[in-house]
Amino acid sequence: MEPSTIATAAATISTVSTITSRRRKRKIVVIMGPTGAGKSRLSIDLATRFFTNSEIINSDKMQVYSGLDITTNKISMQEQLGVPHHLLGTIDPTKSVFTPSDFLKLASEVISDVKSRRGLPVIVGGSNSLIYSLVTKRYDPKTEVFNGPDPFPVSSDLRYDCCFIWVDVCLPVLNQYLSKRVDEMLDSGMFDELVEFFRSGKHKTVNKSGLGQAIGVPEFEAYFKQIQDFRRPDGGDSDEAYGEAVRKIKDNTCQLAKKQVSKILRLRDAGWELKRIDATEAFRAVMSPEHSGARVAEIWGKQVVEPSMKIVNQFLDE
Repeated sequence: MEPSTIATAAATISTVSTITSRRRKRKIVVIMGPTGAGKSRLSIDLATRFFTNSEIINSDKMQVYSGLDITTNKISMQEQLGVPHHLLGTIDPTKSVFTPSDFLKLASEVISDVKSRRGLPVIVGGSNSLIYSLVTKRYDPKTEVFNGPDPFPVSSDLRYDCCFIWVDVCLPVLNQYLSKRVDEMLDSGMFDELVEFFRSGKHKTVNKSGLGQAIGVPEFEAYFKQIQDFRRPDGGDSDEAYGEAVRKIKDNTCQLAKKQVSKILRLRDAGWELKRIDATEAFRAVMSPEHSGARVAEIWGKQVVEPSMKIVNQFLDE
């Protein structure tokens, strides 16, 4: 046999082997991206309009805990539109910290359960360490691939056949939106929620390395200690202290988004096949003084939902 024929045959066998291997793996969809980028909204759009057998598995390491629903920005029951959600507000925050290994165990069980009903598991959240633990075939909790001066290499050997959708927003635009979102969260009850959290003493019972680290908790803990009361600012020093707490929340939220993007880039550079969806124009429209809900919805639909739907459809048809 000619060398060229042998090479062609080998390449064909390799391709068939790869396809067969992928087909043996269970298919899941992973929607990732920085905080505030619209991951939950996209997951609901896809689940209600195109993939109605979808069930969503939360992969936000603060939203897994029960309590502080506004502060951790959990999607509300009304916003879920009847789509089943798992690992959302189900973990006791007074117990040990919920680790990536814990997520691997529980999320794997949920995926198996969803698959047994012929459903489509959709992993949604910004905690890339949780996503990594779940999808990496030989996850080792002793290895740190994202942090430290000399992180371990990222593994590309995955236990599932994954469709990774990365919802990306230009950071300056996202930062502007995140600042606005913090103000909206405070207006919708975040401050009152934190007042109750501290006044009731719940802050003393939650694990400081778990829910106690949620953005908003340490910032307002410092505020309440400074004014020595659980009340809204009423002028003078309390106004200044409140403003400082809010500024820190906004800064820390923007820093979180930046770190999350850097971790996503690390996964991409390691060979993970991430399908980037640029949602920047939709967020620019939201921030425009002349914005209308209809215009934002139109841009979101055309530039985010439709391309994501096509990506998932193609993935499921392979």
